Amino acid sequence: MVEDILRELQSRSTSFRSLKADVRFALEDGEAVRVNARETPVAIAREGAGDDDPDCTIRISAENLKKLMDGRLNPMLAFTMGKLKVDGSMGVAMKLAQLLDD
Repeated sequence: MVEDILRELQSRSTSFRSLKADVRFALEDGEAVRVNARETPVAIAREGAGDDDPDCTIRISAENLKKLMDGRLNPMLAFTMGKLKVDGSMGVAMKLAQLLDD
């Protein structure tokens, strides 16, 4: 499932340029996916949990991240229900939510 998530994020990489931030999706199984929109082109990669500090870390299951990207899970509802947690910049997380929703 992580490979599917990586492919989906990479297909949307140009839309992340306006984010201008570094975001880590920390998945429940200990894996992480990084979207670094500080770089040009936007860097999207699988990473270890111990890599340097991003602007925002979103803790979510791979299944719920896939639903979020497919539009089957509302990001605000997921946050309210505890299906995702945000560490770091809430502003970056909200901007990312808008980009994923497009």
